[in-house]
Amino acid sequence: MDRFVIRGGVPLAGTVSVSGSKNSMLALMAASLLSEEPVLLQNAARVHDVSTMIRILGALGVEAVWEADDVLRLGGSEPTATEAPYELVRTMRASFMVLGPLLARCGHARVSLPGGCAIGARPVDQHLKGLEALGAKVELVGGYVEARASRLRGAPVVFDTSTVNGTQNVLMAACLAEGQTRIQNAALEPEVGELIGVLQAMGARIEGAGTDQLTVEGVTRLKGATHRVAGDRIEAGTLLAAAAITGGDVTVTGLCLDQLASVVEKLREIGLELDTRPDRVRVRRAGPLRGVRVTTARFPGFPTDMQAQIMALLCLAPGSSVLTETIFENRFMHVSELQRMGADITVNGRTAIIQGVAGLSGAPVMATDLRASASLLLAGLAARGDTHVMRVYHIDRGYDRIEQKLASLGARIRRIRD
Repeated sequence: MDRFVIRGGVPLAGTVSVSGSKNSMLALMAASLLSEEPVLLQNAARVHDVSTMIRILGALGVEAVWEADDVLRLGGSEPTATEAPYELVRTMRASFMVLGPLLARCGHARVSLPGGCAIGARPVDQHLKGLEALGAKVELVGGYVEARASRLRGAPVVFDTSTVNGTQNVLMAACLAEGQTRIQNAALEPEVGELIGVLQAMGARIEGAGTDQLTVEGVTRLKGATHRVAGDRIEAGTLLAAAAITGGDVTVTGLCLDQLASVVEKLREIGLELDTRPDRVRVRRAGPLRGVRVTTARFPGFPTDMQAQIMALLCLAPGSSVLTETIFENRFMHVSELQRMGADITVNGRTAIIQGVAGLSGAPVMATDLRASASLLLAGLAARGDTHVMRVYHIDRGYDRIEQKLASLGARIRRIRD
């Protein structure tokens, strides 16, 4: 099992580019099931979650081939199977998004329930509610969702709560449904907007992009498309936080500033100097950090996927900071590991109170999920001595060769293959 060994205390400096959005890629890979022609994704990230989705598509009889280091060619053939097995779906909840496209394309889908999640409950009831509204007959059999429909029919779909993957799943199914579908309370996250743009390029008729009210006029077939995946906004935020926590001077390129506005503004509030352009941000720490209040929220609010990273930074901000997690009920598992490094954090329910300390000390720490592992990596970059981050397979799920990018900025980090 791999681990990172980090010797902290080096201010990062230089320029680094982010890889394509992992979350966008997973939805776009599922969308390729709708097309009778190949879908080509450029600026594709080589992360473990993408590898898992490639395996799922393979189990469905759909080929995914790397044509270059960051170019992924998907499908174009009829799926030869309609079952996404438990041993693959259980490792990545986003794989449940193959349900809608499979059902719309083949009239039948059998997809394993994704099971539990380390950061809290993430039910799929809204996915199923939306597909049933489109006329699918849905049954739960032996831990699998079985859905059937000779042809889906457009209908009103009202989500009880904002759900990114649920919006994407139902949206993809509606593209091949007969008639009009109106989706209300659709998620506003950029990954939904990117999926809409690609579906439109494939021939889907969708209105309302950028709003929580989407209208879809179903078509009988979708064609292929070539698309350059947008830069990963969470990777960009993580790299900016890495520069901030080490007192460095780093320019992060390949991002979309509009998608990162809440993170940029919070970093400014903490005391960082940021020079922004539409596709890049330069961050410098010219003075002391300041404690702040942070509350996670649905887009365009502060992203829950940046909560752990901003907490690591606030551990070194003098005074008190208050961080409230509103999206997931169990997303403070990194706190105990940060405390092992000398952080002063008190958790009360969904709120963490952070008292800034003068410095952190290297220690062996254990990653518990994707973003928690990123926070420990950041803490290690700033800590005195060596930090050993175990279970780095978590960070490999969503960050493309992160240790190489950090090393290019001067970080003393190496991967140890035990």
